[in-house]
Amino acid sequence: MWEEDAKLDISELSRVTQDIPILHNKYFKIFSQERYRYRTMELEMKSLRLAKFEFYSQGPSPETPAHWKLPPIGKVLKSDVPQYIDTDEDIIKLNLKMYAQSEKVDYLEAIIKQIVNRGYQVKSIIDWEKFKVGA
Repeated sequence: MWEEDAKLDISELSRVTQDIPILHNKYFKIFSQERYRYRTMELEMKSLRLAKFEFYSQGPSPETPAHWKLPPIGKVLKSDVPQYIDTDEDIIKLNLKMYAQSEKVDYLEAIIKQIVNRGYQVKSIIDWEKFKVGA
């Protein structure tokens, strides 16, 4: 989407200027939704880390998902739990999803900054065109 929206048609600078608030609104809505998804993932991670801490340090409970398996040594010493959590498959998967979501949020934030600066870009183009004709 941004690849198309980023184009500036210098033959219609007044339209480009009028479209700035529309583009800002469009991308800010997307940014807000994606940032919300990221915040949701952060909370999911906190909950998962606590559940994994309890699982590794206290053993399985009746609510423990069937695919969660203790290491061959059984319950883990509390001092060793962080190592097991950091290398846990579920934690790694969620971390990768969070990384991808974070990249998306950062990219959208950069797009919004470009849109905010678009007015200055238009002014620079106008000033350059004036300079070229000697005005």
